[in-house]
Amino acid sequence: MDGVGGVLALVVAAVAGAVVTGAILIARARRARRPLERALARTRDTLEAQERSVAEVREVRSLVLDSMDEGVLLLDPEGRRVFENAALARHLGAVPADAEHLLPLDLRDAVRRASADGELVEVEAETGAPSRWLRAAARPVGGDGTVLLVVRDVTEARRIDAIRRDFVANASHELKTPVASIRAAAETLHDGAIDDPDAAGRFTEQLEREALRLSRIISDLLDLSRLETGSELSELVALDGVVSEEVQRLEDDAGAAGITLDWQARDHPIVRGSARDLALMVRNLVDNAVRYTPGGGTVRVQVLQRDGQATVVVRDTGVGIPGRDLPRVFERFYRVDRARSRETGGTGLGLAIVRHVAENHGGVVSVQSEFGSGSTFEVSLPTAAS
Repeated sequence: MDGVGGVLALVVAAVAGAVVTGAILIARARRARRPLERALARTRDTLEAQERSVAEVREVRSLVLDSMDEGVLLLDPEGRRVFENAALARHLGAVPADAEHLLPLDLRDAVRRASADGELVEVEAETGAPSRWLRAAARPVGGDGTVLLVVRDVTEARRIDAIRRDFVANASHELKTPVASIRAAAETLHDGAIDDPDAAGRFTEQLEREALRLSRIISDLLDLSRLETGSELSELVALDGVVSEEVQRLEDDAGAAGITLDWQARDHPIVRGSARDLALMVRNLVDNAVRYTPGGGTVRVQVLQRDGQATVVVRDTGVGIPGRDLPRVFERFYRVDRARSRETGGTGLGLAIVRHVAENHGGVVSVQSEFGSGSTFEVSLPTAAS
């Protein structure tokens, strides 16, 4: 038993020693592992921070690109789509998977040329129904055939350019006519008509009439140009007072033409805006009614307030407006009866001025008319209290 006990004691001692040694080794391993764990933790934190940073950059990039009006499409050297923003679908109708499915065809051709030649290619293309115009720039990036396509809608810009060109052409034509008449009359007087009292009188009256017409055109052009930039809405204006003054201003002209001109103010609305521009609006409305009303007719002007709106109504018993012309009467230089307008000295700009003043004051202008039965123009403006 003593021998067995001694062996057991030795085994127990050896096991105990091994346990102690193992514990020591484990402790040492743990101590050695701690710096590594700390290093790994720092690396993990760094990677996570970098991932958050990259995600934030991507989010900001997406926000910026998606807020752009321009559509953006990035294509790799094989023509495959790499990135697009939200605006691209609005402009193209659909996002192409690659260059081969890019429409309109002019844009596809621009991408191919930019990739092959390594140069910026700009094109304009018509697309859709109703028709829209797109302007696109295909720009090579990276030098490996990658192309960035930027697309924007220029339909409105082209429309404005067309309006501007038409305006210049119309203005030039309108100015040319009285200038030609003035020149012809002056040359006739210079060539001897001035020595004939009757002829001199006729040509002098023509000079005065055409000079007045030229002055009106220039004045209306300047007013229209000013109004296109807006009106100063800093005054509280009694609309009935403005109408009263303008009606009185035009009473003599109406009386000379045999036209009854009267007005009525059922209410006394106050509007915020420009007294000068509102007077110009009323003057053109009433003047237009007087010009297109034959002798013996009547022009009536009313001022009233309803539903928080100040309203000016101008009714005449004049020649009226054909239905096909009603949508265009507020366009610049548009005339229903060109011969009568030239005869009465109209410039074709009066109703365009009315529309601009009304819109600048947050209001609207409308017309109801039947050919041969007179016209009713109505301008509604928000009152200062509304």
